[in-house]
Amino acid sequence: MTATTTLEILSRDFSGDIIEPGHAEYAAASGVVLAAGAPAVILRPSSVGGVQAAVRHAAASGLPLAVRGGGHSFGGFGTNDGGVVIDLSRLCGVEVVAGGWNVVRVGGGATWGQVTAALKPHRLALSSGDTKGVGVGGLTLGGGIGWKVRKYGLALDSLVRVEIVTADGHVVTADEDENADLFWAVRGGGGNFGIVTAFEFAGHPTTDVFHGKISFPGAEAATVIPAWAEYMRTAPEALTTIAVFANPFAGPGAPVEILVTFDGDATDEADAAIDPLRRLGTLIDDDITLKPYGDVLEEAPPLPPALRFHTRNAFVERAGVDAALRIMTEAGAAPGAPFLTARSLGGALARVPDDATAFAHRRAELMIGTALVGPEPVIEAAIPALDALWERLTPHVNGTYPNFNTTATDQEIAAAYPTDTYKRLAAVKRHYDPANLFTANYNVLPL
Repeated sequence: MTATTTLEILSRDFSGDIIEPGHAEYAAASGVVLAAGAPAVILRPSSVGGVQAAVRHAAASGLPLAVRGGGHSFGGFGTNDGGVVIDLSRLCGVEVVAGGWNVVRVGGGATWGQVTAALKPHRLALSSGDTKGVGVGGLTLGGGIGWKVRKYGLALDSLVRVEIVTADGHVVTADEDENADLFWAVRGGGGNFGIVTAFEFAGHPTTDVFHGKISFPGAEAATVIPAWAEYMRTAPEALTTIAVFANPFAGPGAPVEILVTFDGDATDEADAAIDPLRRLGTLIDDDITLKPYGDVLEEAPPLPPALRFHTRNAFVERAGVDAALRIMTEAGAAPGAPFLTARSLGGALARVPDDATAFAHRRAELMIGTALVGPEPVIEAAIPALDALWERLTPHVNGTYPNFNTTATDQEIAAAYPTDTYKRLAAVKRHYDPANLFTANYNVLPL
């Protein structure tokens, strides 16, 4: 059966939009935030039944399949060339489920901006990412590291149930009791096992939060950064921070910035937690203010077509922190340094057993990252120096976080999923997607 024939069959009873080349919406719908695409067809279902039909069409067509939630995948997984794209943006409902348990049901195509806006009247929140436009689906299935991670854990740590359309087009519910193997796998295993059409989270009461940045002279990086990491080992779990070592747009001597969120609205508690950071060096800027949690999440405009974005990251456990930060501060002081960041982890994230979910990096103190932004020739010229930096870092780091990488090499997939985790994921993959229909991700091959 040809792809054209299967599309004709699909169009008879598909609930949603079918967007092909030449359609008025095709140009806007064909690409994602960080990648252009030219799919053969974009299917935008308006119901779970529409997702089922779309999955069956994709399987029958034999074309590559991409699934799009928010469209912010660093690797551009939400589009393709010549294939099928299933766009979940119409499945974006957010509701607090009746019953008094603060259970929040979120459609698979919702963004974190939509979630925070919907929960604001209820004074509830979920541990989310950093950006309003990012999809709930992609971020949660890969982990979910954001401003509440030390107090409430990863986004996936709040999951209590998912509704998922598997490769055979069936709808499956998974939680700790029903299809528990699948529930384990989707919490960290990405989109390998189907399309999640609804997430149910345990929400938590929230207040306004203190958020902003503290800056120090770039020349003090070698003392400020290690002291920051040492303080964060014992800092209150309500405090989550990101250290920014270098900013190529600011040039040599760019200030060291500590981005701060204190999850609470009590001024005395916030000051007690944040003041030790203010004393790390010569304070040159401090713009921390009280604001609604939803306002902490940033907008992320599309990258101009002429520019490319290249990122890489790794986790650092305690034994590697001193050496990794020394290497990064040295790199940040050199001409042409990329963006260099380190995120504080620990807290609630670390209290979950290592094998409780497919996210396998609970012992990490930090997540470090590099980023390059520029025209293609500039990026290509900078990559050898970046590779040399990562060669120095490799003995001191462990694993990687797929949500923040622009590539998905075999080496990176192995870093994301250690051997035992990968074997368990591969067994679940064999059961729910034996033909590997869902490949546009950090792909796990069926065992």
